[in-house]
Amino acid sequence: MTRASTDGQRVLAAHRFRQMLAELVDRPIRLMEVCGTHSQAIGRFGLRQLLPADLRLLSGPGCPVCVTTPGEISAMIALATSGVIVCTFGDMMRVPGHTDNGSAPPTLSLAKAQGADVRVVYSPLQAVEIAQAHPDREVVFLGVGFETTAPAVAAAVLSAARQRVPNLSVFAAHKLVPPALVALLQSPGVALDGLLCPGHVSTIIGAQAYAPLVQQYGIPCAVAGFAPGEIMAGILSLVRQVRAGEARVDNDYARAVRPEGNPLALRTMYEVFRPADTTWRGLGTIADSGLAFREAYRGFDAVARHGVEVAVLPEPPGCCCGAVLRGAISPRDCPSFGDPCRPESPVGPCMVSSEGSCAAEWRYGQLAPEVREVTA
Repeated sequence: MTRASTDGQRVLAAHRFRQMLAELVDRPIRLMEVCGTHSQAIGRFGLRQLLPADLRLLSGPGCPVCVTTPGEISAMIALATSGVIVCTFGDMMRVPGHTDNGSAPPTLSLAKAQGADVRVVYSPLQAVEIAQAHPDREVVFLGVGFETTAPAVAAAVLSAARQRVPNLSVFAAHKLVPPALVALLQSPGVALDGLLCPGHVSTIIGAQAYAPLVQQYGIPCAVAGFAPGEIMAGILSLVRQVRAGEARVDNDYARAVRPEGNPLALRTMYEVFRPADTTWRGLGTIADSGLAFREAYRGFDAVARHGVEVAVLPEPPGCCCGAVLRGAISPRDCPSFGDPCRPESPVGPCMVSSEGSCAAEWRYGQLAPEVREVTA
């Protein structure tokens, strides 16, 4: 298939999508895409520009880097400057911590520039290998992520336990998505008509993980993949439910998501971790929305081992990431958006992470080429 024919099919699909929505949407509807990867794809393919005026698509708390609190980030930076080897995924490197914290560098990237041993890894198992290669050094892996990455971190802990790697520990800052969605739906001033549920997380927890939201709050849910057609299908599923006055979980990503999810990944995650209260940027403390070490693996807890204090700290001055993550405002509503907050000089994490909605708006604020002809 040629590039021209592929582009033609996309334009035709976009025409049909816009026409169907125009026929279905007869009142104001507010949907939220929960996943940060969805936010990027929606921006990349210009899907918001295809929506009728009465259909609004908001970004939610689906960026794990973004929902990590200023106190957690500052504690991670403090660890990096204490002499340990810190291993992290790359998205964390430029996330600002508390900028009014004495002489401490405001980011892991600047801590590394000042001599801290901070290493970007692509798998938690690399942290195990680094700890084995440096038995005289303490190695800390920064465990940031949702249910998508937590099983891999748990697997790394199990591997380290089997191999008796005593100098590895994990800063467990994982977050669980369903409890956050409950908190979001209970938040004052948040009025949503449907949730476009995250594809990657759903491969682990399963489509039926959202059934309690449907039952308790009557909120339509749809699980979607990341190709433009899959996202369109998810949006149409939600709009049809709203139009019919129905609420259910539609799985529009059945090629990757099963109703029960991935039982092996869940067993691995919960062998090492247990649900615990944790704090989300923008949403506050949510019961059983994080992961803490089970007693058998508490020796791997970096916070306990290194006596790290995770303080309650305010947002960086001028940062509205918390409001963006709740869907209370759009990125361009933030007074700092674009000046001074840009990817090269971010004020908050939503402009840093590849899954951040502010970064998506900055990068894809103009119409995507695939739909430019349709919306002209």
